[in-house]
Amino acid sequence: MELFGEYARAFLCGGVLCLIGQVLIDRTKLTPARILVTYVVAGVALGGLGLYKYIAQFGGAGATVPLTGFGWLLSKGVAKAVAEQGVLGALTGGVTAAAGGITAAVFFGLVVALLFKPKSKS
Repeated sequence: MELFGEYARAFLCGGVLCLIGQVLIDRTKLTPARILVTYVVAGVALGGLGLYKYIAQFGGAGATVPLTGFGWLLSKGVAKAVAEQGVLGALTGGVTAAAGGITAAVFFGLVVALLFKPKSKS
């Protein structure tokens, strides 16, 4: 039964993040790109303040998979690298922490681009 609770919390957390994004799209003049950037920055800010870890503990994948989770990962990487390397870690830590996800996105994007041909909408 605990597994169902974990799924429910992930669904709830991810759903709330999607709901906030949809409200921002519907009620503001923000473009989707600006909303995405806002989500990453919010993840970095909440991670830097030490608050996002509690959201991630509650929501699991519902909190770590969306863009706010990417921002949190960047902030964790920077904090770790600064502790180990000093000021230079502020420049390298985020990219180092997210390297696996970035590589996967580039690789799978390339695979999809090679397998499928775009079609005109008209």
